[in-house]
Amino acid sequence: MTSDSSLAAALAAGTVVLDGGMSNQLASAGHDLSHELWSARLLVERPEAIVEAHLGYFEAGADVAITASYQATFEGFARYGIGPARTAGLLARSVESAREAARRARAKGVARPLWVAASVGPYGAMLADGSEYRGRYGLSVAELERFHRPRLEVLAAAEPDVLAMETVPDADEAAALLRAIRGLGTPAWLSYSVDGRHTWAGQPLEEAFALAADVDEIIAVGVNCCAPEHVEHAVATAARVTGKPVVVYPNSGETWNAATRAWEGDPTFTPDRVRAWRDAGARLIGGCCRVGPTAITSISATLAESP
Repeated sequence: MTSDSSLAAALAAGTVVLDGGMSNQLASAGHDLSHELWSARLLVERPEAIVEAHLGYFEAGADVAITASYQATFEGFARYGIGPARTAGLLARSVESAREAARRARAKGVARPLWVAASVGPYGAMLADGSEYRGRYGLSVAELERFHRPRLEVLAAAEPDVLAMETVPDADEAAALLRAIRGLGTPAWLSYSVDGRHTWAGQPLEEAFALAADVDEIIAVGVNCCAPEHVEHAVATAARVTGKPVVVYPNSGETWNAATRAWEGDPTFTPDRVRAWRDAGARLIGGCCRVGPTAITSISATLAESP
């Protein structure tokens, strides 16, 4: 891509629509995601399903597709007998699947710019035990950097438009990621998972966002996979602390009941909230868990309105 069509240039000009949750899109198509590899398993078994999920979001109005590599790691795949060379190929496939969806969307008449964000999930996602909502893994920043760097290198080599370092629960892990992206030549965004005004590990958001303020590779900072009601404060804080564009893609607002294994309550992700996020400084807006194509169409329509 030329600099004029880069995602960073688009953010300087206005707002950009992200996609919604990959898992709910795949589940709605009938795919079983109960495996520890979650959606990354389909990179191995049903890559066409990944392409179709991305395509659905592009057709719904998303400008950016986030790849199915959130839970795709060398260590995670190794537990299921998949070696380093094949894992690298699967990581590259995640980027190519999103690119293929963009090609199909254009063939169907979608004329706007479309971008690919390569998902980089936290260390806790590889553990598949909910640690990405706690942080504090007992590892040093250097150890976390060594975990993340090989995957980042492979994803960057696949030439996504941006690296989406997402659902980061801990400022220590953010520090590791910010070190690990040095020299890759690919822009990135950093997105925390939060609980109110703190990361899930308990650090104040002011301190967490400040880590990225002077990192040239970071083109946006923000939050994802959190309750919609926690977003507005995070947007204002990220914009004030870093001066960078802000990225937000929260969950629907429903609550998961682990005992009944069912979602409960009503969605709290509304157009009024989207307007408030935009007005507070958000420039990349989409959804995470339980946010599907219909919601993305609504976001797109809301952001098309005059402020």
